Amino acid sequence: MSLLTSLTYKLIDVEGYEKTLYITDETSGLRAIICIHNTILGPALGGTRMYPYANFEDALSDVKRLARGMTHKSALAGLPFGGGKSVIIGDPKKDKTQELFLAFGEAVASLDGTYICAEDVGTTPADMAIIRSITPHVVGLSHETSSGDPSPFTAWGTYRGIQSVLQKIYGNPSVKGRHVAIQGLGAVGARLAAQLFWEGAILTISDVLEERTKNLSKTYGASIASPEEILYTHCDVLAPCALGGIINQDTIPHLKCKAVAGSANNQLLQDSDSFSLMERGILYAPDFIINAGGLINVSYEKIDGIYNAQASRDTIDALYDKLLHIYALAEEKSISTHAAALEIVAKRLHG
Repeated sequence: MSLLTSLTYKLIDVEGYEKTLYITDETSGLRAIICIHNTILGPALGGTRMYPYANFEDALSDVKRLARGMTHKSALAGLPFGGGKSVIIGDPKKDKTQELFLAFGEAVASLDGTYICAEDVGTTPADMAIIRSITPHVVGLSHETSSGDPSPFTAWGTYRGIQSVLQKIYGNPSVKGRHVAIQGLGAVGARLAAQLFWEGAILTISDVLEERTKNLSKTYGASIASPEEILYTHCDVLAPCALGGIINQDTIPHLKCKAVAGSANNQLLQDSDSFSLMERGILYAPDFIINAGGLINVSYEKIDGIYNAQASRDTIDALYDKLLHIYALAEEKSISTHAAALEIVAKRLHG
């Protein structure tokens, strides 16, 4: 029996995607999109983002790109899951209510396990707990048998990805004395900065929150760049750890890094941007593998029926070797690293 009689569903036809639903609820004010890209390998697993999109079209564009990326992440990580994502249109600082997440929980429940949600930008384990009161198809909760906050695992995978580009460029994975420019100092970016600092890296950092940047600059002896300047820092590695689309035809000609390796989703505005990076001699660590740590971590709640932190850590650690394999394949075929990664995805999905 439906808990919220005002919940309505609109099926959106999106070519290449299995199911995309626009869900609204008059009672709670919910406006959400659940996008299931591919379930060949298993149920779609992907986070729930809450963001004040300017319009429905922006929200739909974002959720489609994110869902597709989750398919790629699962396939490359060797996980028994497909790709999906959801977005709730709203300001997480002002619009969160219990009723909103209860309504969203009912929407997830209606999909009968074909989509499993988790926290993402703008949502928290507490929000997931509300959803869990309606449906079991949610991971990343704060209890003794769950994986909890995925950001330390995402940060570790990103760190290993940075080591992989250094190994490819310099023949040595050590970050000591290497200059890394970090764009975005949220849960992942801040942890990445800490890891790099303690391993001897030289840091330049930036965040839209000036106070956060100043505090971490003092803690880690890092230089500060403005959000507009950080992309163009002279550095060994540019690590985008904020929102996507920042590697594009406008920014690529002005990059002054040897590699791009960060945790942000959808760093390339277009797939073709990977070839532009290649032409400029900039090594790119495909975002949907370097930032797969969070997905891998929450997946271990479902793979063995009980969370296994050690198995999660070891799988994330192996991203280093997977990335080196992608670089070698790209070099062998004279294609971009992004294209090489997509070839591996296609082979796993379709044989």
